[in-house]
Amino acid sequence: MAYIWTFFWTFLLIQMATYVVSSMNGVPYNFVTGTTIAVIATVAIFVIGAIIPKPQVEEQH
Repeated sequence: MAYIWTFFWTFLLIQMATYVVSSMNGVPYNFVTGTTIAVIATVAIFVIGAIIPKPQVEEQH
């Protein structure tokens, strides 16, 4: 379920950023470009999450 929500929010935020940047540059909005970037960003988020080591919890005696 975490994968679905991560993709959902990444998709929405990247689409919004694509729209704003294309509007500021005066070029037409392209849905496919935003979707491609969203998929790449989602995969990058999962890869970075897998690479970062989890903190070790020290036991107190």
